[in-house]
Amino acid sequence: MKVTVILPNELIKEALEYTKAETITEALKMVLKGYISSQKLKNLSLSILQEPLEFNYSAKELRKKNNL
Repeated sequence: MKVTVILPNELIKEALEYTKAETITEALKMVLKGYISSQKLKNLSLSILQEPLEFNYSAKELRKKNNL
């Protein structure tokens, strides 16, 4: 998708520096993918806090089941 945006030069410069990308497009793709991944992880963490995982077996019982 082709998009026109107005961004501060310093922001672009930092994105290029941190991503080590050769083009602005490449840098923006990397930054957006990173941001989206962090938001997905944040949402997953929040859902686990709301409904914690339950473990029904002890470590010893799990080892026994894995050896079957």
